[in-house]
Amino acid sequence: MTTGVRRPTPLTLVSGGSAAAREAAIAQALAPHEAAAVILEGLADGNAILADLAAQVPPSLAFPLQLLRIAPGCLCCSGNLVLRVTLNRLLRHPPARLFVSLADASHIEQLRTWLTASPYDGLLALQADIAVS
Repeated sequence: MTTGVRRPTPLTLVSGGSAAAREAAIAQALAPHEAAAVILEGLADGNAILADLAAQVPPSLAFPLQLLRIAPGCLCCSGNLVLRVTLNRLLRHPPARLFVSLADASHIEQLRTWLTASPYDGLLALQADIAVS
């Protein structure tokens, strides 16, 4: 029996701007035919670009787009447990790429620190952040 080596899932943190602006930036960064998951903090503030995109793309193994919304709040502080549970469930069957949209980037360094610590250090590969104005 052979065991495959699992590559860490690239993770991009997206912060700044409105929820719609962050969703637009993520939509621009999505690669065709690449399975992606997006964790969105809070509710959409108008047109949900990613929800529209996910509805247009036929669900398939070639291009599944998973959208997960979690309650608004600092993902480093009050929302930490919810984010960890969401990540743990998502990483059971990891996407090719993961985006996390942050309404508030004031604790982004603390968030990056625990995302690069055990157990996520072997599961996630943090990429350059996307800062939306």
